[in-house]
Amino acid sequence: MAGAKRVEGLPKAAELDERVAAFLRHLEVERRYSKRTLGEYEGDLRQFQQYLADKGIDLLRVETVTLRGWLALMHGQLQPASIARKLSAVRSLYRWLQSRGLVEANPGTLVATPKQKKALPKVVPIDEVTALLQTPRADSPLGARDRAILEVLYGGGLRCAEVCSLDLSSLDRTNRLVRVRGKGSKERIVPLGRKAMEAIDAWLQLRPRLFERARPGQDVHALFNNYRGGRLTTRWVARMIDRYVAVCALQRKIHPHALRHSFATHLLDNGADLRGIQELLGHASISTTQRYTHVSVEQLMAVYDKAHPRA
Repeated sequence: MAGAKRVEGLPKAAELDERVAAFLRHLEVERRYSKRTLGEYEGDLRQFQQYLADKGIDLLRVETVTLRGWLALMHGQLQPASIARKLSAVRSLYRWLQSRGLVEANPGTLVATPKQKKALPKVVPIDEVTALLQTPRADSPLGARDRAILEVLYGGGLRCAEVCSLDLSSLDRTNRLVRVRGKGSKERIVPLGRKAMEAIDAWLQLRPRLFERARPGQDVHALFNNYRGGRLTTRWVARMIDRYVAVCALQRKIHPHALRHSFATHLLDNGADLRGIQELLGHASISTTQRYTHVSVEQLMAVYDKAHPRA
């Protein structure tokens, strides 16, 4: 697990307490948290431990005022979202300790979560998405792979990490379906459009070329591979998209998640049911999916302001 970044004025990371280590194992094994979330929680809890050590306070005797004092160090140095995550990590730890009878109360219960600015999802216009999808050359293995990745990101609304974790066995090519393992290892079945499946088929025809030479780290099960045959990473996919955005001269930065946002918004704009979009995206709560209704209203107002003579 990776630790959190050092923040000016905050204590250095402490050695991991055995009770905190047990809590993190619980999150990993029973709750199936992602490696990224586990790494963030570990870094946050190490910092909290060190703060307690500097104050001479036992982990099992923390009061609300102590937690507030730790969070106060971060104001002005970290974004509210980062502070909220640290508070969430501590709350979760003490909820777990409380369930095991190690503490009587959760010191985070009475601490207010920092208010965060709710930004609307960034959506890419359809014409720009089309231009991006058509940019990779499909006559080479790597070009065909890149086009297939872009088609799956937009055509299926998948998260970047979900695309990278896809296996050949995840595909049902006959019915144009893909089995996706999302957050918390929850599985869902996502339909893919004709264009996306055609791009995947074109890639799979050329994919064997990457395995003509045996190299360390090859993954024959992965749906998408790098030029050595290994599994792709989310960072690599983000850089790949940056390259194609530059090639087709789009006047915006497109993050992989923006294609997922665009998928949902374009479906909604064309009459798709919000509950159906929730299932496709794998959202646990409909409130998360409802953010896209605000995007559509924003776009509607923009059209009105531009076109209506009395706007």
